[in-house]
Amino acid sequence: MDLQEKIRVIPDFPQPGISFKDITTLLKDGEALRETVRRMASHFADSGIEMIVGVESRGFILGAPLAYEMGLGFTLIRKPGKLPGEVLAVEYELEYGTDRLEIHADAFAPGTRVLVVDDLLATGGTIAAAIELIKKLGGQVVGLAFLIELSYLGGRERLKTLGDYDILALVDYKE
Repeated sequence: MDLQEKIRVIPDFPQPGISFKDITTLLKDGEALRETVRRMASHFADSGIEMIVGVESRGFILGAPLAYEMGLGFTLIRKPGKLPGEVLAVEYELEYGTDRLEIHADAFAPGTRVLVVDDLLATGGTIAAAIELIKKLGGQVVGLAFLIELSYLGGRERLKTLGDYDILALVDYKE
């Protein structure tokens, strides 16, 4: 199945010059969603992963069924103020300012082998912050799974400077 055919591209959204990759068209197709989860699970089946971490918010949509498929636990990385209880946080740079991500302080035990899941790899800034958070908690990032990669934005190269991660992107937009 060609997953890229299941993704709608919307030109000039949310602003002129942006070509938005809308995954809702893939998500509403049960077989396409199932195939997405199966491909991710198959790729990481022998990686010794113990926990799936989904990054807000579309990482939740893919990460939870992936955790279910692999028989693993699932936890969340969220924007500030969304998680109850004690959290660890990291602030990271955006093009114009900063943002912050948080994870529960008890999300997993130190040494846990983690797979980070999100829908899209662009510049890698959000995922770099997620990796930092997981390391602060004592986790070992084993892999990074994405439905889409915008390879022309260089995110994969940025992430490779942070560690030797198994990076999977099922669909690559080269421009």
